[in-house]
Amino acid sequence: MSKKAFFITGTDTGVGKTLVSAALLLAAKNRGLTTAALKPVAAGCDDTADGLRNEDALLLKSVITEALTYEQINPVALEPAIAPHIAAQQAKRSLSVDRLAGFCRGVLNTADFTLVEGAGGWRVPLNTTETLADLAKTLKLPVILVVGIRLGCINHALLTAEAIIRDGLQLAGWVANCVDPDMPFQQENIASLEQRLPARYLGVVPHLFDEVSPEAFVNVFPPQAIETLFSQ
Repeated sequence: MSKKAFFITGTDTGVGKTLVSAALLLAAKNRGLTTAALKPVAAGCDDTADGLRNEDALLLKSVITEALTYEQINPVALEPAIAPHIAAQQAKRSLSVDRLAGFCRGVLNTADFTLVEGAGGWRVPLNTTETLADLAKTLKLPVILVVGIRLGCINHALLTAEAIIRDGLQLAGWVANCVDPDMPFQQENIASLEQRLPARYLGVVPHLFDEVSPEAFVNVFPPQAIETLFSQ
């Protein structure tokens, strides 16, 4: 089985990209694969004795098999929980696709299965001319789309899928994450997305997790989801 890497994006911020990434990484581990993960830029970090730390990056670190340092997983950590390009401006730092791609290349191909998690949605700015979509394009990674299942998700998902494909990247699969447990006709919305999205449906994450812990993600995705990604 050849090594595979994917870029994880979402239909919006707060749709559970890290939750889905952790679940996929654990499914790959259960399949006997080595795993690695990156969150190249993270805004919303806590100031700790070890430096700025982001809870999403720490979760990714806790579930992968490879012994990566925190800085390898999250090379650019920004304290304010705001748009990354604005957080970087506030910290008098500059973000660029070339720099982030360099960080990523140091980790890519170290494991059988690697995920590179974006921030927010597909067109999140890094600076005045570049977005995180440009990072995925530079790295030439197939994309996994996390759809937050809530009112408006069909429109958001279809527009994001169109943008990914227009950018010349493969949409390798999509995941339904039930972020709103009270959404009416939840299954009907997921079925509508299955009919319309031009990618493999990898599975659904039910609204189960009030507190995030690695144990919560075991067996969310069956091994078939990983096999689907590796078959492409």
